[in-house]
Amino acid sequence: MPPAEPPRPQRGAQPLEGVRVLDFSQILMGPVATQMLADHGADVLKIERPGTGDIFRRAVVDFDKTEHPAFGSVNCSKRSLEIDVRSEGGRDLVYDLVRDADVVVNNYRAGVMERLGLGYGHLTRINPRIIYAQGTGFGTEGRYVEKGGQDILAQALTGAMSHKADDDHPTVIYPIALADYTAGMHMVAGILMALIQRDRTGRGQQVNVNLYDSLLAMQVLEASMRLMRDTELNWAKMPLVGTFAASDGEIVLVGAFKPNPLRDICKALDLEDLSQHPEYSSMPNQAAHRSQLQRILAEAISGFSTEEVMRRLEGEDVLCAPVRTLAEALADPHTTEMIAEVPREGLPPLRCVASPVHLSETPPSARRPPPRLGEGADEALAEYGIDPERIRDLREAGVLRGESEC
Repeated sequence: MPPAEPPRPQRGAQPLEGVRVLDFSQILMGPVATQMLADHGADVLKIERPGTGDIFRRAVVDFDKTEHPAFGSVNCSKRSLEIDVRSEGGRDLVYDLVRDADVVVNNYRAGVMERLGLGYGHLTRINPRIIYAQGTGFGTEGRYVEKGGQDILAQALTGAMSHKADDDHPTVIYPIALADYTAGMHMVAGILMALIQRDRTGRGQQVNVNLYDSLLAMQVLEASMRLMRDTELNWAKMPLVGTFAASDGEIVLVGAFKPNPLRDICKALDLEDLSQHPEYSSMPNQAAHRSQLQRILAEAISGFSTEEVMRRLEGEDVLCAPVRTLAEALADPHTTEMIAEVPREGLPPLRCVASPVHLSETPPSARRPPPRLGEGADEALAEYGIDPERIRDLREAGVLRGESEC
């Protein structure tokens, strides 16, 4: 008889349940990392400056005078500690939290946390098991160490902004925070690897990521071609790749990964087989005559509706898609499971994009809405074993802000 199938595991605690994170980060790179950790069970406590908190709270204020949804989208399931870490009482409280924490996250410029007495060297002496994740713009050493880190600057300095579909096109800023999000995900990976290693050795370590390195890593294929062959690899410049206007919208076409994609495209568009012409008979020849070839395809595609040209191209197994707005993508039923709705007391639910990491037995979830400045502090401090009288004294001294929950 075949062996009995092992019992299917039951859904249990989320993977990072019990992992305590002290989050000094703000705006995007750090918060998007700690949001991923929180979505999968980590207890994240935002350490925020008195009066203002995370810069992103008030960078754009929503019509209802609360934090903008952009802030909320990367700060769900967290609690907030509004504290003056420059004061002796504030630093001492942070030191006590560090003793029971697993991870410290910040994305200040290099040297800021050290000047506050909160650098890795100091905190690892307090808790040798601490994992200290630092995100910067350009690293902790080198010629750009003092330069302010920002996504668009990283796009420019790493060459990411230089990639164009056509050399005649102007250089443009990519309007999505590529570097911030990528560096945030690299930070998550580093933290998880450090947690695994700590299980083996009992010691934490420092995790450093930065915008510059993350955008270079995104160009891994292009960089290798430049380093090894001194040639450009540019997917958008391939002769059968481009965006084309149909009669009622745009499509993107990727004529690649087939023995003779031009033949199949021509068949779909009721054109003669251009691959039989000498100037289009090979990929190098097609590249040499790219402009002329794309004009022929553009004229043919313009005579069809988006739906019709998609049907024709997909019928020949040619890669293509309609070019949509974000609003259209969010309205697609295919997107439904990626939209989270987080209840907020007295306000409409916060609607945002959910974690893209889908675990079958321990799915991610948003346990609470983004915190108001200082919200959840007393509860969190009690869980860290901080005495209520000490909390009261810190509030009276102005070190700890926010409304008492007791």
